[in-house]
Amino acid sequence: MSDAFRVEELDGKIALVTFDLPDKKVNTLGQAVLRELAALVTGLARRTDLRGLLFQSGKPGQFIAGADLNDLAMLAYINAEQAAGALGAGHQIFNGIGALPFPTVALIDGNCMGGGTELALAMDDRIASSASHTQIALPEVKVGLIPGWGGTQRLPRLVGLNPAIEIITTGEPVPAQKAAAIGLVFDAVPVERLVEEGKRRIEYLQQSGEWKTRREELRRPLGLDQDQMTFAFAVAEGLVKSKTREQYPAPLAALRAIREGCNLSLEEGLKAEQKAVGEIVGSPILGNLIAIFFMKNRLSRDAGVEDASIKPRAIGSVGVLGSGLMGAGIATAHARSGIRTAMVDVDDERLKDGLQRASEVVMSRIKIGRATPQDMANMLAMLNTSTSHSVFADADIVIEAITENEAAKKEAYAQLARVMKDDAILASNTSTISITRMAESWRQPERFVGMHFFNPVDRMELVEVIRGEKTSDETVATVVALAKRIRKTPIVVKDCAGFLVNRVLFPYMNEALVLLEQGVPMEAIDRASVKFGMPMGPLTLTDLVGLATSVYAGKVIHAAYPDRSVGSSILVDMLEAGGGGKSALKFYNTKGKGSKPEPNPAVVEIIGRHQQGPKSEMGEAQITDRLFLPMLLEATRVLEEGIVREPGDVDMGLILGIGFPPFKGGILRWADTVGAAALVEKLAKYADLGKRYEPTERLKRLAKDGGTFYPRPKIGLAS
Repeated sequence: MSDAFRVEELDGKIALVTFDLPDKKVNTLGQAVLRELAALVTGLARRTDLRGLLFQSGKPGQFIAGADLNDLAMLAYINAEQAAGALGAGHQIFNGIGALPFPTVALIDGNCMGGGTELALAMDDRIASSASHTQIALPEVKVGLIPGWGGTQRLPRLVGLNPAIEIITTGEPVPAQKAAAIGLVFDAVPVERLVEEGKRRIEYLQQSGEWKTRREELRRPLGLDQDQMTFAFAVAEGLVKSKTREQYPAPLAALRAIREGCNLSLEEGLKAEQKAVGEIVGSPILGNLIAIFFMKNRLSRDAGVEDASIKPRAIGSVGVLGSGLMGAGIATAHARSGIRTAMVDVDDERLKDGLQRASEVVMSRIKIGRATPQDMANMLAMLNTSTSHSVFADADIVIEAITENEAAKKEAYAQLARVMKDDAILASNTSTISITRMAESWRQPERFVGMHFFNPVDRMELVEVIRGEKTSDETVATVVALAKRIRKTPIVVKDCAGFLVNRVLFPYMNEALVLLEQGVPMEAIDRASVKFGMPMGPLTLTDLVGLATSVYAGKVIHAAYPDRSVGSSILVDMLEAGGGGKSALKFYNTKGKGSKPEPNPAVVEIIGRHQQGPKSEMGEAQITDRLFLPMLLEATRVLEEGIVREPGDVDMGLILGIGFPPFKGGILRWADTVGAAALVEKLAKYADLGKRYEPTERLKRLAKDGGTFYPRPKIGLAS
């Protein structure tokens, strides 16, 4: 009997194939599995006695997760010829499935991803479970690839050109009901009826003979005329370019594969697909995006502590002190995840505003089909509000999210100490204040920890878990587990000014102010940053974060690292000129929704008072160096000081926390791509600017030895 596949015969001479990888939580299509599947298909091709075949997963709620991770990583380090050989085997197997001498139906329950979707597309039909956990996707573009086992050719022939383009170029999953509506699956039924409905479908296909005619239809060219082709692909290409800024090649490569293959026979179309895959394998962008996939996978398994014997405590209820923007967001995240949550503030008016913010989060998801009115009811049922700290009496953890003022926080801790149970954890959402120092005000510093969320909480995935000098492993492990429970990605950071993200971000933000004083126009600074790949420039980011927050954080970081920061009073003057609060000045004004932001004349005047010399004609490349080289150097210092445990923590923190361009893989992978020696050479040009451009010992060592922050994977094609 095979290891991954079981075959049994149902009444009516129907084979039921169950894919169930031993000792694995999910099914993946690795090379060993593909060899086994090839042998199975060869054997089934001789079974002229069978009336049909049903294919299911033996993992409840999981169909096929896609390709094996190691095989996926391999594609970043091979050439087009090697890729053609690796993918050709998959094409041969799936073509064999499509040529079996009886109708075939895939029974899909749970996630059906990538190669799993392509396997299902090779069958004559598909039936999905109607459960909410069932989603079908070709997500390859998200890791820099395109569907390479027939997805770019079979999907357009099945569901039509436009739906296929959207599914493939976005990589977004399709829920079961929508899959049925567009013809991706025949029907969506309760999971317990999948086999029964599959047998019924086999009988219909046999009696009608439709499986034979459909096979022929799906192997033919799509038959679009030139006008249809020109219009469809022009629109699609415009949409892809607008979303990717042409910085991600995979969606455009997928579009080319569809365009060049859809009006050919399936056989010729698959060749067009292989050619498109060959154009993107082995590229740095592919390697970076696959590396991010691995880094996220590692973080999803990371317990936050090295000692495997440390287990997180169970959290049954959570308290949140503060109902402002951050407090309401934190409370909503827990309540939406089914955790009993109590939110406390000083008066009912503030609590009312907090509840409104919580409702708006879920309502926004209802509007885009990501939530239901029942989800709203469930969230509100789990969220309790009060003006009394006494509701925290049974909380297993209280997260403090009040104003960023150390004295105010310590005063609140004294009040909390009177009501919280002895073994409860106290976490602070501070973005700047020392966890070690604030822990001195708590009765049990081993149960005091930082839990830094990012704004807006409902959209930002990252949570920095900051351990003070006395924070226990159990506390860290508990908070890490809680963050994952509310669908966040936690990264454990040692206590230091700015922690991880803000510490590495500050040199970038600070240098933008220095460039303003040197006469570089604000639009040129932001434009260079966006061209590099950032979602917005540093000055636009300042407008988003808020002047008061930026000024306060800047003072903390400047005081901690005075040798490599440059004082600037531009933000302070802007804050004073605007009077703070809602009337605070911003770098850019917008006249209305959709209008192009324009430099604020009042701010231009303030900058002019600080400007040293004439307006600069600094080029884009130099601006980019000035912004990102200090950021890189601070990232290397974070590693040298052991603030995080490995380079991947730095890169994922910046990708998830500030939107550092994923296609560059994070700032340290970007450094590896440029090369340490080249970076040291660049830094020498700015030596007169002082310590903030002085190469760190680690960078100099890598430059000397030809080393990298990440070891190059030793990956080869398996035999």
